[in-house]
Amino acid sequence: MKAVIPAAGLGTRFLPYTKSQPKEMIPVVDKPTIQYVVEEAVAAGLTDILIVTGRGKRAIEDHFDKNVELESRLRSQGKLEALEELESLWRSARIHYVRQGEPLGLGHAIATAESYVGREPFACLLGDDVTADKVPCIRQLMEVHAERNVSVVAVQRVPKERMQRYGMIVGKKVADRLYRIEDVVEKPEPSSVTSDLAAMGRYVFLPSLFDDLRDLEPSLAGEIQLADGLRALARREEVLAYEYRGHRYDLGSKLDWILANVEFGLRHDEIGPELRAALDSLLGRERRQ
Repeated sequence: MKAVIPAAGLGTRFLPYTKSQPKEMIPVVDKPTIQYVVEEAVAAGLTDILIVTGRGKRAIEDHFDKNVELESRLRSQGKLEALEELESLWRSARIHYVRQGEPLGLGHAIATAESYVGREPFACLLGDDVTADKVPCIRQLMEVHAERNVSVVAVQRVPKERMQRYGMIVGKKVADRLYRIEDVVEKPEPSSVTSDLAAMGRYVFLPSLFDDLRDLEPSLAGEIQLADGLRALARREEVLAYEYRGHRYDLGSKLDWILANVEFGLRHDEIGPELRAALDSLLGRERRQ
């Protein structure tokens, strides 16, 4: 199975940083966001990867390219561990790129991958979402797809105050953690939906999705939205939502970005213990005040 990583969005929620830097290059501890996404794909066995970029996203390609001068310097300084981390990622995946000529929506970005994917099922991982789980989120979806042979969307429950940030999935429960999708409501008012299941930026799609994306009329903003394509696909064939095990961070959210740095920082071999002590000290000062 091939993987598609849309990374062409403008990142307006993280301005002013994203005025000159791709949002997918926002660092979490010591890696850019999109490296965690690529590593998740590779950990799930997805080694043929297409990244959909846009204007001003050259830094993504540079990050995953070889840097002869840097490699030579690391060798000369004996920093072989850092060198091996970089080289292992280059060896484990074949990364390709296609540019979305205009920012015409997530559905349009995914549609640009059609000639790369062909008529085979494919994985889709949003380039500014990071997941924390024992089994990679996309691997969990692949297992559901292998059993059911349908498109699968990762979902998690969200409180009402956050529903306006997500595509909300309305569906009927068909098995443990599985729901047949009946509707998709994009960024609704909390009072207008009965479901608390939000799409979480990880998907496995049958190629029939491309047919629906191709036939969609642009939204009022002139964009082809994935939510509209997903809704159309669910009307024609079974599409499942899977309440996956783990946690997702939306790195377009400043709060999620801070929380992701804390969680991944606590797991980091080099800084984890010191960070835990520093947080305990900080929280202690806050309580005393």
